[in-house]
Amino acid sequence: MPRYRLLVNGRRHDVETEEDTSLLWVLRESLGLTGPKYGCGVGVCGACTSHVDGEAHRPCVVTAAESEGRHVTTIEGLSPRGQHAVQRAWRELDVAQCGYCQPGQIMAAAALLAREPDPDDDAIAAALRDNVCRCGTYPRILAAVRHAAGLLREAR
Repeated sequence: MPRYRLLVNGRRHDVETEEDTSLLWVLRESLGLTGPKYGCGVGVCGACTSHVDGEAHRPCVVTAAESEGRHVTTIEGLSPRGQHAVQRAWRELDVAQCGYCQPGQIMAAAALLAREPDPDDDAIAAALRDNVCRCGTYPRILAAVRHAAGLLREAR
């Protein structure tokens, strides 16, 4: 079985898995990182959204082989104590309802704010357009991303 060297949440991992195994399954099953959720398995719902080289990606449609040598960050690695501005905003505004989609929503929002620190509502909607929330917390999600942008501005 092939062996891959992955850099996940700042730590190197040598993983033995089939070439076509999705990064999501490696994260969840081999590394025990259950923050990225399995939702659809085809990159449509966004529940597994994580960062690959700083950009939001869907690890359910990226293989371990394609991820070798790239920097992968899951919700567990976003902030050691959950103090990233987006995580703080989510808690302060009580965004989550069932919570299943929230790691993916948070990771998509964090990627947006990293590249665009003061997005307008259209930019936020576009960046999170493909992250599905079955509970319909979209108004709270939008408010939390705006709030997180404000927290980041205050920190500068």
